[in-house]
Amino acid sequence: MRLQDALRVQRGDVVAFIGAGGKTSALFRLAKELSAGGWRVLVTTTTRLARHELEYAPLAVRLSPEIAPAQLHDWLDRYPFVFLYGDEDTKKQKVIGLSPDSIAGLIDAADSDVLLIEADGARRLPLKAPYDHEPVIPADATVVVPVAGVDVLGQPLDEAHVYNAARIQARYGFPDGAQILPPWLAVTIRDLELGLRGIPESARVVSLLNKVPPRGYERLRARRVAQMVLRSPRVEAVALGSVQNAANPVYELQQRTSAVVLAAGLSTRMGQPKVLLPWDRRTVIETIVGRLLAARVSDIVVVTGHHADAVERVLRNLPVRVVHNPDYARGEMISSVQAGLRALPNTSAACLVVLGDQPALDPRIVGQLHNVYAEGRGNIVAPVYRGERGHPVLFDRRFWPELLALKPGSAPRDVVRQHTDQLVLVDVANDSILRDIDTPEAYRWERRRAGLR
Repeated sequence: MRLQDALRVQRGDVVAFIGAGGKTSALFRLAKELSAGGWRVLVTTTTRLARHELEYAPLAVRLSPEIAPAQLHDWLDRYPFVFLYGDEDTKKQKVIGLSPDSIAGLIDAADSDVLLIEADGARRLPLKAPYDHEPVIPADATVVVPVAGVDVLGQPLDEAHVYNAARIQARYGFPDGAQILPPWLAVTIRDLELGLRGIPESARVVSLLNKVPPRGYERLRARRVAQMVLRSPRVEAVALGSVQNAANPVYELQQRTSAVVLAAGLSTRMGQPKVLLPWDRRTVIETIVGRLLAARVSDIVVVTGHHADAVERVLRNLPVRVVHNPDYARGEMISSVQAGLRALPNTSAACLVVLGDQPALDPRIVGQLHNVYAEGRGNIVAPVYRGERGHPVLFDRRFWPELLALKPGSAPRDVVRQHTDQLVLVDVANDSILRDIDTPEAYRWERRRAGLR
């Protein structure tokens, strides 16, 4: 996945990189991607940058009052992208960045498509906590990218390995020199006084975990860090990758995936509410919710209808929201899907449509669907076992308006049929995606398969 796609950069954006562990590399990677697509790209910094880093820029120019907008226009025509700086420190071999006021004027004067800014310094360390004067993010920034290197995991929490480590120690009481753990990295990134310090309220925030191996245990650890970072509502998404990999700098984009659990049915063939049937010391609906929680689904909405009060009672101690579908008596799935979608938070990027009568749902399959989506392989993701498609099905948020617009008698599969180019089918290891408990016979059979009496 391109960095441009992970950050969802649009023309007119002002993108600021902060933090540590690969800001400069990410800055130039994004500049190259955008310019390759024909964008007019200006790049600058509000801090100091080593002079040798400018080798990555096709043109690096000291901005002075003599440089007219027409000259900038000409450079943007002639070069893939242009790096502007304010002054030079020849003794330290560094260039000095532009002031936020200068950047505000630059946005008005230049006819670039996008402005990229390195707005922080970290002495080439993989993690940082800012000092009081840091970072220097222009008020006009529309996208801010907090960066951290996952190679800091297991390193000592000290000044030799972490920029301003004392601030993290003082805030959380972590011991000096102790090995950095995934939760420590996550809380540092998502803390409003540390990794998210100084970000304009209007800016989108997409974090970047850099130096992630393409596979193996370290990638799994990075994924867990990303999921913990997303506990902050301020962070829209977390990109995992290695910006030195020009062909594929982002391996996956972790976002909040919600679930709508359909528990409103009349259970006509069963003769009693399926979702309230016993299943291993719990009810069927409690079991399904528990499996979604085990898969770390970030937000779960259970849609009730028939026996709504009883369903809500059994769920009262679980971290879910319950909404009622007043049209449940029609017996149509789509009205419950729509009731659930309307209840989901704006922070949800995608939704799993989960049947309320599949207590054998495998959390590993839920995770598999989410990871395929995170890797950008499809925007509608469905599981398949031996050629037969099942549930749950994941829908990217872009399809929610179409689902909400479906008329009675329609079904989510109608949206799928309209977007087969966006559909990816995922082969799974077991048939839990196909098995439900519509009848007493099916219920008894499923209990036997699960080893329940």
